[in-house]
Amino acid sequence: MSLLLTILAIAPSTYAWGSLGHETVAYIASHYVSSDTEAWAQNILGDTSTSYLANVATWADSYRYTAAGKFSAPFHFIDAEDNPPNSCHVDYDRDCGTNGCSISAIANYTTRVQSTGLSDDEVTDALKFLVHFLGDITQPLHDEAYEVGGNDVDVTFNDTDTNLHHIWDTNMPETLRGGYSLSYAQQWANDLVKEIDSGDYESQKSDWISGLDINDAKSSALDWATDANQYVCSIVMPNGADALESGDLYPTYYNSAIDTIELQIAKGGYRLAKWLDAIAANQSSKKRSVHGKMPQVEDLMGSYLLPLSPMSRAQLRREAMGYDCKH
Repeated sequence: MSLLLTILAIAPSTYAWGSLGHETVAYIASHYVSSDTEAWAQNILGDTSTSYLANVATWADSYRYTAAGKFSAPFHFIDAEDNPPNSCHVDYDRDCGTNGCSISAIANYTTRVQSTGLSDDEVTDALKFLVHFLGDITQPLHDEAYEVGGNDVDVTFNDTDTNLHHIWDTNMPETLRGGYSLSYAQQWANDLVKEIDSGDYESQKSDWISGLDINDAKSSALDWATDANQYVCSIVMPNGADALESGDLYPTYYNSAIDTIELQIAKGGYRLAKWLDAIAANQSSKKRSVHGKMPQVEDLMGSYLLPLSPMSRAQLRREAMGYDCKH
C-alpha cells in the first residue's frame, strides 16, 4: 500500500494521450484481436476480464515514476528535430537519443515479449509496455522536439491556462467525450470501431497496417511515428506555434484538431490489435519463441538498437525536464 501511495503522490494525474486515450486504444485492440491472441494476452497478464488490455494501458506512465521504472521515461517519445510548420520528418538516427525512444522501445519489447530467456514478470512488463507505447506513438506531439513536444508552448484552452502538449493529451479528448473513466473509454472505442468497420475509416484501415512486420519492428514503428509527425505541420501548428499562444483555442482550434485526434486513437487501437495478433501467431500460452536478436535479460533499454551519436541539444532539454509532460 505504501508503494502505491508513493506512486500516486509523485505521478501526474494525467497521462500521455490521457488515461482516456490510452484505454480507448486498448479497448479498440481488444475488439479486433483474434481469440487466440486474447487467450495469449490474458494468460500473460493474468486477467480474463474484457478490460484485460485497458486495465494495463496506463501502467507504463505510473511505472516510469518509480525507482525501478525511471529508465523507461524516455521511451514515451521520439523528438523529431524538424522545422514545423515548414517541414516535418522523423529521422531515427538523429532523433532517438542514447537513452532510448518510443521506436527503440517498441522494437525491444516486441522482442522481449517473445523471449524464452526472460521471467514471466519480464514478459508481462514487455506486453504492458507495448500496449502503452503503440498508443503514445500516434500522438503527434510525442513525435516532435519543438519546444519539448509542445510542452513549452503556453496556450489557453476553454479559459484554462495550460500548454499545447497537454491539450492534445488530455483536454481535447476529454472535452469531446465528457469524462475519462473506463466506461467513457469503452464507449469511445465502440464508436470508433463502428467508423473502422463501416464508417469513415473503413477504406483507410488497411493503409494503417501497411508494411507491419514484427520482425522489423523498428521500421514499422518509424513508419507510425512519421505518420503522426506529419500532423504537427498540417494540424497541430499549421501557422506556427506563435499563432497558438494568444486567444482561447476553444472552440476554433479544437474543431480543427479533434477529427485528427479521433483518427489517431483509432489507428493506435487497430495497429495494436494487428501487432499483438502477429506476435501471438508465433506463440502459445505455454511456450514462447524468439524472433530477431535475443535480448540480454538486463538490457531493458534495448541498447543494441540505439544510435551511437551524442545527445543533441533538444534531447538534453527533454532529459533536463525529466522526460515528463507538463500539466
